[in-house]
Amino acid sequence: MPLLELQQLKKYFASQKAVDDISLTVEKGQIFGLLGPNGAGKTTLIRMITGIFYPDEGQIIFDGKKFDPVKDVGYIGYMPEERGLYKKMKIGEQAMYLAQLKGLSRSDAQARIKEWFVKFEMESWWNKKVEDLSKGMSQKLQFVTTILHRPKLVILDEPFSGLDPVNSNLIKDEIFKLAQNGSTIIFSTHRMEQVEEICNHIVLVNKGKKILDGTVTQVKQEFKENLFRIGSSEVIPALNGNAPFEILNSGKANAIVRIQEGKTPNDVLQYLISQNVAIHSFQEILPTLNDIFIRLVESSPAARQFQSI
Repeated sequence: MPLLELQQLKKYFASQKAVDDISLTVEKGQIFGLLGPNGAGKTTLIRMITGIFYPDEGQIIFDGKKFDPVKDVGYIGYMPEERGLYKKMKIGEQAMYLAQLKGLSRSDAQARIKEWFVKFEMESWWNKKVEDLSKGMSQKLQFVTTILHRPKLVILDEPFSGLDPVNSNLIKDEIFKLAQNGSTIIFSTHRMEQVEEICNHIVLVNKGKKILDGTVTQVKQEFKENLFRIGSSEVIPALNGNAPFEILNSGKANAIVRIQEGKTPNDVLQYLISQNVAIHSFQEILPTLNDIFIRLVESSPAARQFQSI
């Protein structure tokens, strides 16, 4: 049973359709990428999932039943892109306050805070104020307060913003551990390389509509262009009329080729062997999620064509 289902959600602001008939499913334990350009409807979707906004049409199913914003919000941890920490409050007191708001007893909250502060090397921060922290330090604190109550659903909006590579890896490792321990993660970011590395499944929204829905592997396979990189110790000779590919770029060390429609990688290899070309590598080139993102967002006909994979 999925943890979260959105069924034909719609949300309007005046004449603007912020979310226009979006349906999607998030499985338990999944790291789910929610992607889209600025103004696409991502934030409105997240605010409906967290009970901040009510949908104008459609419904949300949470853990097998209709979403109840009052009861179910306690099972959700939300780290918004616009941070919500109290700048004048001491860090230890703030962590305690937010943990108890999520239903933890004072003793449980203190034990969990201590555990996370030790893990993230934050023990000396207890009496500091948020306004004294760097952006990266604030980010670590925000992450800790988001997951202290061990939520079923964790929503992370740009969680790596302001973090150095070491702390980015620290947070990334904890995201993987959360998923392994049963939490479901919705991950929203503009950094496509992070999505490729972290997410199992992605949805792309644009202008309030869902235009792409599938696993990372499915999406990259759907948009591949029959491109291959051939590594060779020599320049590939001029092609004859029987060649099953065209050369897009060629040098002494490697060449980029596109296989003709109806031909296979084996056809390419057989042709090259017949031409006495010494091959030491042969690799398919798949598009990056960044390439796919740009192509779909900038091309509305393509977006309509690939509305569902």
